[in-house]
Amino acid sequence: MRRLSWRRFYRDRTASAAVEFAIVAPVLVTMLAGLLTYGVYFGLAHSVQQLAADAVRASIGGLTDQEREQLARAHVTASAGQYVLIDPARVSVVARPAPSNASTFEVVVTYDARGLALWSLDGLAPTPTKTIARSAAIRRGGY
Repeated sequence: MRRLSWRRFYRDRTASAAVEFAIVAPVLVTMLAGLLTYGVYFGLAHSVQQLAADAVRASIGGLTDQEREQLARAHVTASAGQYVLIDPARVSVVARPAPSNASTFEVVVTYDARGLALWSLDGLAPTPTKTIARSAAIRRGGY
């Protein structure tokens, strides 16, 4: 009779789905956390890059480097709040002639992303750097 109950237990499949879910669920949660983390990060990095590109386009109207810098900073100040997940208080701008080529003007936008909630997933999935810096350059016109 003891042998019969062991066979019955061995053939019973009623809880197999729960066991399989218990094995697969941690992997699934980790993958979803990684997708969420990097999706938000890449969207934010794209927004910072777009902000830098728009600022360098706005700077083209300046006649001097100081005027170009003022135009770039004014554009970033006015536009940073329109991007999702960007806090304008955490944005910094460097606008200058490009160090590698004097005939181009460069704008570097740096964003401190430490205030985002996605860093709470730091132990669950590997996370990227907390400072996002993107640059854009434009050739000085007229020649």
